[in-house]
Amino acid sequence: MEFFLIFDPELASRIIFWGLIIGIIYSLLALGLNIIFGVMKVVNFAHGEIMITGAYLTFFISSFFSINPLFTIPITMLVIGLIGMGIERTFFRPIKGTSKLNEIFISIALILIIQNILAQTILEVNKEIKPVRITTPYTYSFAEFGSFRLPYDYLIILVAAFLFLALFYTIIIKTSFGRRLRATSQNRNAAELMGINVERIDMISFGIGTSLAAMAGSFLGIITHFDVYSGTLPAIKAFAIIILGGLGSIPGAIIGGLILGLAENFAAVILGGAWKDAIAFLILSIVLILKPSGIFGKE
Repeated sequence: MEFFLIFDPELASRIIFWGLIIGIIYSLLALGLNIIFGVMKVVNFAHGEIMITGAYLTFFISSFFSINPLFTIPITMLVIGLIGMGIERTFFRPIKGTSKLNEIFISIALILIIQNILAQTILEVNKEIKPVRITTPYTYSFAEFGSFRLPYDYLIILVAAFLFLALFYTIIIKTSFGRRLRATSQNRNAAELMGINVERIDMISFGIGTSLAAMAGSFLGIITHFDVYSGTLPAIKAFAIIILGGLGSIPGAIIGGLILGLAENFAAVILGGAWKDAIAFLILSIVLILKPSGIFGKE
């Protein structure tokens, strides 16, 4: 019965809209992870915890100073980006070039460190740990298209994210910084011989990756409740997305996130809510069987 409901234009429109919203958040999260991996060849399993740190920072800054959270997000991105640079220098740079096992242990340690810091901070501020949500002046406002009501928050997130991704892609492709970043990603030794400070690029790329995670977390906090442990599942899906789209591919991370967001919503309606999270790995398995390098990966 649910399968035939898809052919209802209004229902299909709703599914596509909600899919694009969660998909663009996945895209931002996966893009940050992909930039870090593409440049440094480092897998940061604590990326989800960094995302939730960004969500909490936006929540606390906007609540304490009574600022529209949408205006707080750039501040959050800057702060988390600087923290990310510190994490790169403190935790990942000393072990660069050593065993991948070291990177895994460092990432796991960061997951526990960040979760405990967040939990302790929240206990100090709120006296209890419970799910929270970032509210904006538009949280209870809707744009109506017939019987289809779209929350203004969601529309703002969708437009802002697409504009940001377009600007970001232009910077990466057209600017000298973008060329240095891509050169480091393609061949570190050659980039260093050409005078590029690859360690600085590593630090900046980690900062960019974590700031994108902060944006994703802030947007996630606007559309749903979150807590200290809410970053785990989105991070796992982000890893699936970058494998799906192709390791190191910026378009792959963006399009892979949108595909996953749409697939999750259609799966929830057609197959039931239990398939919502499993669909990511079903799609990943199919793509890897047909094209092991990912959609945008090189053979």
